[in-house]
Formats: sequence, structure tokens, C-alpha cells
Amino acid sequence: MTVESIVQERYAQGASQRQESLCCPVQYRPEMLELLPAEIIEKDYGCGDPSRYARKGDTVVDLGSGGGKICYIAAQIVGADGRVIGIDMTDDMLALAERYRTQMAEKLGYSVVEFRKGYIQDVGDLVAANSASLVISNCVLNLVAERDRQRLIDGVHSVLKPGGRVAISDIVSDAEVPERLKQDAELWSGCISGAYQQQAFLDAFSAAGFANVSYDSFDAEPWQTVEGINFHSATVVAVKPGGSGCC
Repeated sequence: MTVESIVQERYAQGASQRQESLCCPVQYRPEMLELLPAEIIEKDYGCGDPSRYARKGDTVVDLGSGGGKICYIAAQIVGADGRVIGIDMTDDMLALAERYRTQMAEKLGYSVVEFRKGYIQDVGDLVAANSASLVISNCVLNLVAERDRQRLIDGVHSVLKPGGRVAISDIVSDAEVPERLKQDAELWSGCISGAYQQQAFLDAFSAAGFANVSYDSFDAEPWQTVEGINFHSATVVAVKPGGSGCC
């Protein structure tokens, strides 16, 4: 089986029944959850809250949008003049997100959220170049096959406007993950064996041309420890050079 099929199968199961092993505890702002359907809250998986980096009027692209939780939170922040595009490869997750799209638009009083099916490494083909002001994701970059990762990050750079921002919540490791763990399908789809080494994660964004690459948050306590390797929840932020906005 391919990495994509393994991940797709695991997250399809997560759309029908909550999978506790797919997420870390995350504190979301309670006022942002009040409008959301209970099913979307229950079947959300992640390790951070990148929606808090959104601003009024932003065009936000959410990579691996799942059941739509982060998209619907971001929609409350960007307002009627903003836009939120969720990208996901799993039909069951997209169906969950779409099920509540009309209801959420009615609650908000405006419709700014849309979902597109595709692999997140194809973001450069799914979203127009220089069109987004913020690209976010929540614990999905580690699920992408290693051969596709630089294409993914290059694609993020492509779709952002000059001065556009990145906020990526993910799992990173304090040491390189050995090959034997990378071959474990359960650990890979569980956000463990595909984790970036923490410095390599920063380096990948720098190599793609991003500036001000840093960790805005980094949990001191490991989420998990496997064979002596510590896996931490962290959020990387960066900016595409150019534009007049503050970095």
C-alpha cells in the first residue's frame, strides 16, 4: 500500500468514529467553538490551533482540512470579506465538512468557505498562484510521503501573495526517525514515524524561500516517546518575502 492509501484509510475511519490516537489535546478558544456542530468538534484531529493566526479579510488555505473545524473557525475571523479554502484527499472527511457548510453560512450570515478534493502536495495546482494571504495546516505535513514534501512546501510558497504568512502546526522529532519506524504503517498514519526532525522542518521552509522561519510554539513535554525519540507538538511560522505587511 502507498503512504497516501494508508493515511486515507485511517482518516476515513476517523470520519465515522472518533480515533483518539490521531490527536493531541488542543485548547481552542471556546467562543470559536460555539457555532460549530458537535460532530465536527468530535471528529477533529490535530496538534495545534493554526486558525489563531488568521486576520480579518484574509484568504486562508487550510491543508488537510478534514471535517472542516479549522476552516469554520477561520471563517469567523476573516469575516464576510475573507475567504477560506480547505483541501483534503479523503472523501469521508470532505463529506463531513460539506454536510454543515450551508448551516454554518446561515449561522455566520455569510458564505466564505469552500472545500476542494486533492492531495496537499498538489496545492500549487489546486489554488491560484499569489492568491492566499495565509496557509495553515494542523498535523498533516508529517503524513505526506517524503518524496513529495519539498513540492508541497514549494507549492505553499507559490500560492501565497508576497508578504503572505504560514502557520503550520505539526509533530516534530528531536532526532531523525530510523527507517524501520518509517516502514510502520500504523506509526506513520498516527503522525509519528513521518515526523520531521525539528531543525529539518525549519530548514525545509527556508530552502523554499521563506523568511522569518521559526517556532512560534513548541511543547516542552513530548506528545509521545518511541524508542527514545521524543515527538513534540509545535507550530512553525514564516513569511513569503515581499509585500508591505508586517512579518
